[in-house]
Amino acid sequence: MLTLTLRMLERDGLATRHYFPEVPPRVEYELTQMGRAMLPALEAFTGWIRANWRDIEAAREAYDRRSIDR
Repeated sequence: MLTLTLRMLERDGLATRHYFPEVPPRVEYELTQMGRAMLPALEAFTGWIRANWRDIEAAREAYDRRSIDR
């Protein structure tokens, strides 16, 4: 799953992959300029998640309880 995610980020132009022909082979990933430009939006989103996490968990628990009762 990680490999697929990294390849999709590379495909979308958000990351670049650097291959090093060593033994064992090594790869490194780096955000592109476009990927770095996305960081402020991700920081805002993760801030929203932190602020609402308890409510999200409570909603999940309430949903799960309703699902069991059905």
